[in-house]
Amino acid sequence: MATTRIGISGWRYAPWRGTFYPKDLPQRAELEYASAHLSAIEINGSFYSLQRPQSYASWYADTPEDFMFAVKGPRYITHMKRLRDVEIPLANFLASGVFNLKDKLGPVLWQFPPNFKYDRKRFEAFLSLLPRDTQEAASIARKRDAWLKSRSQLKIDANRPIRHAVEIRNETFLDPSFVDLLRRYNVALVIAETARRWPMTQDITADFVYMRLHGDKELYRSGYSDKSLDRWAERIRAWQKGSEPADAQKISSKKPPTRKSRDVYCFFDNTDVKLRAPFDAQTLMRKLGMPPRDIPLPTFAPRRRAPTRKSPSAPAPAPGGFSTKAERKPGRKLSHVQNEGLK
Repeated sequence: MATTRIGISGWRYAPWRGTFYPKDLPQRAELEYASAHLSAIEINGSFYSLQRPQSYASWYADTPEDFMFAVKGPRYITHMKRLRDVEIPLANFLASGVFNLKDKLGPVLWQFPPNFKYDRKRFEAFLSLLPRDTQEAASIARKRDAWLKSRSQLKIDANRPIRHAVEIRNETFLDPSFVDLLRRYNVALVIAETARRWPMTQDITADFVYMRLHGDKELYRSGYSDKSLDRWAERIRAWQKGSEPADAQKISSKKPPTRKSRDVYCFFDNTDVKLRAPFDAQTLMRKLGMPPRDIPLPTFAPRRRAPTRKSPSAPAPAPGGFSTKAERKPGRKLSHVQNEGLK
C-alpha cells in the first residue's frame, strides 16, 4: 500500500523554540516532539560530515515506530569529489551508522550544486555504484577507510530496499537522456521548488516521488499560502494514484513507468525564517486528509548539568569528535547531532 509522508528538513532550529516547540521543552526532546507531529524528517547533518553510529541509533530510539528518515548524502561526494573516485567515500558514508536506522531508513538524497553540469558518463557511473538494498550497502561499507574502522556500523538487522533521489540545480540536466538514465536505475528526480532560482521539473523517474519545498517566492524563507498548498495537495493526490497532475512541468515527453500507486515524500525546507516549515507541513497534511498525529510525549525532567572533571592525563577532545589533531583528516570531519539545523 502506498504511503505519503510529509515532513521537514532538519529539526534543531533555535527560533522554533517557543513557537513550534513548547517553551519548556528540553532541547534533547525536540526530535521526539517533531516526530510525534510529522511522519518524516530529512537528516541534514550527514551532508556536512559523517555522523556517528550512536547518533543514528539515538534518532531511531527517539522516534515512533511508523516514522521514517531520509538521509542526505555527503557533500564530500557531490560537491567536493564531484562524483570522481567516490567508491571509498560512499563506503565511509554507508559504514558511518545509517544501518542503525533499521526499518526507519527512507530514501537517500543526493543534492548537487548549481555549478555541477550534466555529464552522462560520470553520472551513470555514480548511479551504478549506489546500493539497491541494505545487504549490498553492507558489502560496500566493508571497503571503508581504515581510519573509520573503530567507529563503524556494518551489521544490518534485515535486508531492505534502499531508495535514492537526486536534486539538480543546473539547466544542463534538462535533457531527456537524463530522465531515461534515472528511470533505468529507479532513482527519483527530486521535485524541488526553489522560488524559480533553479529548474523545477516534475518527471517521475522511480516507483516513488520525492519533493522538497524550499519556498515559492523567497528561497528558504517564504511560507506557503493556502492556495499554494491546495495546488501541491492536488498534485500529490495525482502522484499517489499513479498518474500525473495536468500542469506537470517535464523534461521528457515519454510517459513515466505505469504504477497503480506511489509512495510520496514531501519535505519543507523553508526554514531560514525558522518558523514556517513545520506549520506548512501540518497544513498540507490536513489538506490531504491525513489524520493529525497524536502520539503522546513523556514528561521530561530538566536536565542536570554534570560537574566538569579535569584530567591531566587525558587531552581535551578536538572539534568534530576526534581526540587529537593528528586524527583529523581533510574532507572527513566528524560531528554529532548538534549540526542538525544546518542546510
